[in-house]
Amino acid sequence: MDIAPLAASFGKAFLFALAAVLPILNPPATAPVFVDLTRQLDGATRSGLARRIGVNAVLMLASAMLIGSYVLDFFGVSLPIVRISGGLIVATTAWGLLHAEHLSSDNKAQMAQSLTADHVRIQAFYPMTFPLTCGPGSIAAAITVGASLHEGNNLPVSLASFSGALTAVLLIGLLVTLTFRYAGRLLRPLGEVGLVVFLRLSAFILLCLGVQIMWTGATELVSGLTR
Repeated sequence: MDIAPLAASFGKAFLFALAAVLPILNPPATAPVFVDLTRQLDGATRSGLARRIGVNAVLMLASAMLIGSYVLDFFGVSLPIVRISGGLIVATTAWGLLHAEHLSSDNKAQMAQSLTADHVRIQAFYPMTFPLTCGPGSIAAAITVGASLHEGNNLPVSLASFSGALTAVLLIGLLVTLTFRYAGRLLRPLGEVGLVVFLRLSAFILLCLGVQIMWTGATELVSGLTR
């Protein structure tokens, strides 16, 4: 088989997945939250946590692309319901961050003890990976991308398309890891007060994103009823 169509399918799927998922996931928007929650951790533990979040994001997005639509069909759950439920989680988490008091020294020390190297794997998934980093919007986008990559009975083209999309997912995971790992250095010029302000603004944007996700899901449900 000619390699040109396969390469074209790979490139199109790569760009499509990257453009569909990365703007919604948006690692820089979550970086202030990561810095605030890991302020008292040592560098090695923070780097391990960032790496684990990147790996978790890759696994979640890849699974959503490959089997997400089949899992939803099996349980009879539609994408609008996923958006509403996930948007509610994002909005609730963002509301808590928006109204949270700045951590005292004792609370920071306690958090640092809970986020030790032995607990990085557990703490990295919830809430750092889901829903703060890889939320329902990103998962819904990944499911949509995966559903659109099937090329009927043309197996080589489908494999090339999924390979391109999964390569984009790997790149997104790498960007998440690097952004979180060096977030402290990037945000250090803001200072203590600037970081708190930036954190509040990020939490507000996250709250708006959660409400938008719920609104999109509700709109799709209402449109389906009217049809």
